[in-house]
Amino acid sequence: MFYLTTAIDYTNGAPHIGHAYEKVLADVIARYRRLRGDEVYFLTGVDQHGQKVQQTAEKEGIHPATFAKKKTKLFLNLWKKLGVQYDGWAETTDDRHKACVQAILSDLKERGELYKKAYKGHYSVRQEQFLTDRDRNEAGEFGPEWGEVVEIEEENWYFRLSAHAEWLKNYVSSNPDFVIPGFRRNELLGALANSAELDLCISRPKERLRWGIEFPFDPDFVTYVWFDALINYISFAGYRAKDDAGLPDFAKLWPDKGPVHIIGKDILVPAHGIYWPCMLHAMGFRDDQMPQILVHGWWNRSGEKMSKSLGNVVDPDELADKFGVDALRYYLVRDIVTGKDADFDLDRLVMLYNQELANELGNLCNRALNMTGRYCAGIVSTGGPANADDHALRDSLKTVTAEYRAAMDAFDIAEALKAINRHVTVCNAYAERNKPWELAKDPAHKGRLDSVLAHLVESLAHCAVLLSPVLPEPAERIAAQLRMDTLMELRLDDLQWGLVPDGHETGKPKPVFPKIVTEEA
Repeated sequence: MFYLTTAIDYTNGAPHIGHAYEKVLADVIARYRRLRGDEVYFLTGVDQHGQKVQQTAEKEGIHPATFAKKKTKLFLNLWKKLGVQYDGWAETTDDRHKACVQAILSDLKERGELYKKAYKGHYSVRQEQFLTDRDRNEAGEFGPEWGEVVEIEEENWYFRLSAHAEWLKNYVSSNPDFVIPGFRRNELLGALANSAELDLCISRPKERLRWGIEFPFDPDFVTYVWFDALINYISFAGYRAKDDAGLPDFAKLWPDKGPVHIIGKDILVPAHGIYWPCMLHAMGFRDDQMPQILVHGWWNRSGEKMSKSLGNVVDPDELADKFGVDALRYYLVRDIVTGKDADFDLDRLVMLYNQELANELGNLCNRALNMTGRYCAGIVSTGGPANADDHALRDSLKTVTAEYRAAMDAFDIAEALKAINRHVTVCNAYAERNKPWELAKDPAHKGRLDSVLAHLVESLAHCAVLLSPVLPEPAERIAAQLRMDTLMELRLDDLQWGLVPDGHETGKPKPVFPKIVTEEA
């Protein structure tokens, strides 16, 4: 079982391009793993509790539950539009999640992992956490990234994070695949080396915050939003769930290896890289059950982080309407290296779609099907002898498929797409060299014509399957034009030369990737 999760989205705001990228990336990985032959469970959702949600709802004069529900609908609608197909949906207001969080709190208290104490310190309202002197900048101040910072003195419940600090350092040091890519793991190692081994405040008094999950053994407190939210990865996977809860079998979903968590770089430290593994360790999860954390970078604009204050935020909903879902999905995973930042560029979105899809792959589709229909009555003939050029094309496909698999296994979607593009380029160059339109003029060249077109049709079939995790609907349209609907049922290991049988009849080509024409053009 391949269990895949994304960070759940905080419902205090609206979905932005970073949210869209993370969900499309996860969707592509889930679809690829199914293509690979794995059984997959993909979980995503929304984080609905916390002080910011309560404050924003109060400003709007509505109940936090109503506010969270309204915001949740925005995320649900966008994922449907972008073709993100998940198996499980997490909402932290779900009673099943609440029961799991409360059971874990009670269990940790029994294990001696929780204690109560009074504390006076500085508190970031934006980040909903207490700050220490190590959070100050070089000027000795709490920077603008923390938002409003107030001084608070109150009693709270604490998790003995420090008791697991040494274990975590050893675990991260000895498990290079815990965080990928490697340079993100190095960032975590640096944070662990420089961090003070402090315990984690995991409660908020109800007199200050009511919108959260109540402590089962101390009803005057609710659970800190990060402690609550992280538990979604196991609560909606069936951890401690009743048999009739309608949740997965946890033992099957999380047997001896944890899931792959896809998160943004901003929530690696401390939430996913420090809090979460220590929480799991305290619950009794073994080292071989720890998750793997896939950290992605940000989409920036002209090198700057997108923000409302700078006015450079990109709305994925509007982009999908303007350029199409296929163009947006393709660009989001084509023009960024997983783990690194990238600059969002509308000109490149249009260029990559028009060049690599409309011109290159679209041209291959049109050539292969149009000429097969015109010169061979749509019938593919595969029985003729193959020459050196044909063998070179077959070798290209074999090499590219192996490179595609290696890249996708390493979560490098951009490199996998480049591999497909390399073979498409080979195919179009092969057509230019062999000139089927010239061969068709002489009946004596009928055997060679059949062979050339059969090689183009066969390559097109393979490319449709390889492209399907990223662009499932266009891949299905190519399969339909090939009259090979079962193509989408194949697995990666099925991609051997000879998918298109001798005598197969293809359909007529229709534009699969209509070119984007901008106003400037």
